[in-house]
Amino acid sequence: MAEKGEYKIELKVIKQEGSCAFGHKVGDVIVFDERTIDGEICFTALYSVIPKVMAMRYGAEFPWAEDKDVATHACPDAYNPLVFEVRRIREEG
Repeated sequence: MAEKGEYKIELKVIKQEGSCAFGHKVGDVIVFDERTIDGEICFTALYSVIPKVMAMRYGAEFPWAEDKDVATHACPDAYNPLVFEVRRIREEG
């Protein structure tokens, strides 16, 4: 069970241009919880998004975001860009 202030994070592909070499497509979902990553993610995307995932996992908010539980993150492949939605899951309980 997550400690107080630790949130599950859902990463979802919401936009794709070109062809992702790893095979990501719109609708793919990866979930980060306190110990695991559920789903497949390429190392390049993982490496670039992990700071945002970890920050949001521990309560960070971005002042420009309309919804404080949602951010976006672009894959660093400029020729075949993907955009991920990074969503903090606030579980009732």
